[in-house]
Amino acid sequence: MTDLAAGPLFGLPLPELWFALLFALLGAFVLLDGFDFGIGALFALRRDPDEREQLLAAIGPFWDGNEVWLVVFGGALFAAFPTVYADLFSRHYLLLFAVLGALILRGLAPEFREQRDDDAWERWWGRAFVAGSVGAPFLLGWFVANWTLGLAGLTLPGVVVGLALVALTIADGVAFVRLKTTGDLGAHVRPYGEYALGAYLALVVATLAYVWAASPRAAANLATPVGVLCVLVTVAAGVGYVLALRAERDRAAFGAVVALVAALVGLVARLLYPALDPAAGTTVRDAIVSTLPLNLMSILAAVLLPLVVAYFAVLYSAFRGPIEAEEGY
Repeated sequence: MTDLAAGPLFGLPLPELWFALLFALLGAFVLLDGFDFGIGALFALRRDPDEREQLLAAIGPFWDGNEVWLVVFGGALFAAFPTVYADLFSRHYLLLFAVLGALILRGLAPEFREQRDDDAWERWWGRAFVAGSVGAPFLLGWFVANWTLGLAGLTLPGVVVGLALVALTIADGVAFVRLKTTGDLGAHVRPYGEYALGAYLALVVATLAYVWAASPRAAANLATPVGVLCVLVTVAAGVGYVLALRAERDRAAFGAVVALVAALVGLVARLLYPALDPAAGTTVRDAIVSTLPLNLMSILAAVLLPLVVAYFAVLYSAFRGPIEAEEGY
């Protein structure tokens, strides 16, 4: 215990590593649960009952597991940066509970929808599924924008980033549907992916314009090499996504979504750093826990995170390949 309390493990910059881990976990959630949200939005745009069943079947084995990454993100924030966790949750209390409510609605709706063979019942729970699937990324984007810019309440950047995240999840959902389904459904949803990607890029440009004009601190971070690189990757991956869809290179399209999510999360992290809570003026090194618990958590994370990754590798391997056209939720 004495050695663990003497200094960081192996002299590593643990505060910065935990900061990077925090946003890697957030990125994993946005990417993996993002296609669940996107398919929920696509559910509203398709009227054929068989296509709707295919959409639900595509995410059936995955959606509840994908939410683990949000739980791990919250746990990491609480464990490594408890003061920031407390400040963010107290300042955005209602907004974060709304995110939780949307996630609960998104999870319950498909289960309840299957319980009765009644048109009105299925229609109501179908709408609830769409509301939760669209509401969760919108509210999460609103929260992240306010967090990054040190704002609170209903804000213009919160609404714009919320809409941008909804658009990104639709693009994610389209790429996943094309990988996981057979028949005509993939062709039917392809235009939605292109429209969503165009909307996402436009909303990103609007957000960056606001940042440049209204937040000197964030604008200075945006002008750094990392910030510029994230913007360039966003543009390149967006173009690559559309080209891959049109060429029916579905794996490449999903790879472009991975790049888009990585660039988005990297950009948010760069706009923040070295602050972790701009509204309170708290930096990463100010907020980190003391040396002993930080070292113990780092050892624990080094053991447990590979196990979580291995679980997801097994999950996605077990359900790899496209579903059959006649499969349902």
